[in-house]
Amino acid sequence: MQGSARRRPFPAAAPGSPPPAGTLFPGRHGAVKGEDTFKSSPFHLDLWFYFTLQNWVLDFGRPIAMIILPLEWFPLNKPSAGDYFHMAYNVITPFLLLKLIERSPKTLPRSMIYVSIIMFVMGASIHLVGDSVNHRLIFSGYQHHLSVRENPIIKNLKPETLIDSFELLYYYDEYLGHSMWYIPFFLILFIYFTGCFTPVAEESRMPVAALLLMGPSSLYYWYLVTEGQIFILYIFTFFAMMALVMHQKRKGLVLDSNGLFLFYSFIITLLLIAGWVAWLWNDKILRKKYPGVIYIPEPWAFYTLHMNNLHAAKESF
Repeated sequence: MQGSARRRPFPAAAPGSPPPAGTLFPGRHGAVKGEDTFKSSPFHLDLWFYFTLQNWVLDFGRPIAMIILPLEWFPLNKPSAGDYFHMAYNVITPFLLLKLIERSPKTLPRSMIYVSIIMFVMGASIHLVGDSVNHRLIFSGYQHHLSVRENPIIKNLKPETLIDSFELLYYYDEYLGHSMWYIPFFLILFIYFTGCFTPVAEESRMPVAALLLMGPSSLYYWYLVTEGQIFILYIFTFFAMMALVMHQKRKGLVLDSNGLFLFYSFIITLLLIAGWVAWLWNDKILRKKYPGVIYIPEPWAFYTLHMNNLHAAKESF
C-alpha cells in the first residue's frame, strides 16, 4: 500500500492555485518559465534581409517610383505608384516586426507589442494620406525646402483659409503621422533588443551575412531619421541601448549576433547623420527652414533645392 501510494500520480491542482515551481504555465502573454533562462538565438538572416529589402523598396523607393513612372499611368487625382508601395509597407512591416518578436529568446510584454503595432499602423496610414498629397504637389511646383506659407503655389491661394488647410495637412504628415509611426517602431526594436543578451561569449559574433547587411540597413536608418526628422527619438533610443549594454555587462551578459547587428547599425547611422550635417552645415537656405540647435536637413528638401535645379539646367541645354 505504501509503495502504491508513492507511485500514485500527483493530484490535480485546485482551480486558481499556482502550478508547481519550475514548470511551464500558460498565461495571457504566452508560456513563460518560472525561472530566468537564456537560450541561444542564431542570426535571423531571413528577417533582417526582408526588413532591409522592403525598407529600401517600399519606403525609400516609393517617392522615386512616383517621380520616375509616367504621370499618365497615375493621374494627379488618383493614388500614385508610391501610394501602393506605402500600402504594402503598412501591411508587411507590422508582420515582420511580429515575427521578429516571436523569435526573441526572451519572453517580451506582448500587450505592449500589440498596442505598439496598432499605433504603428495608424501612424503609417495617416502619413500615407498626407505624404501622398505633399509629393503630388511637386508636379505643381511645390518646393520642400520652403515652408508651407513660403511656397509660391501656396501663398497666392484664395481664400487665405486654404493655406491653413495645407498647414493642417502638413501637420498630419510631418508631425502626428511621424510620431505615431516612428515612436512605436523604435519602441518595438528596443523591446526586442532587451532580449538579445547571452552569457556565452562565443555567441557574441556576427556572421558574414550580417556584416554585408549592416551597410544597407544603416543607410536606411539614416534616411529614416533625416527625412522623418526624428533625431531626438533615435538618439534617446540609442542612449537607452548603450545604457542597457553597460548594465547587462556588469551581470556578465553580452549581445548576441542579432543585438550586435542592431547596435552597430545604430552606431553607423549616427556617423552618417554627422557627415550629412557637416556637409550641409553652411547651406543658408536649408538653415532657414531648419532653425534651432538641431539642424538636420531632409533629403527631399535637399533634392528639391539642389537636384531639381540641376535637372532644369540640363534640360535647358
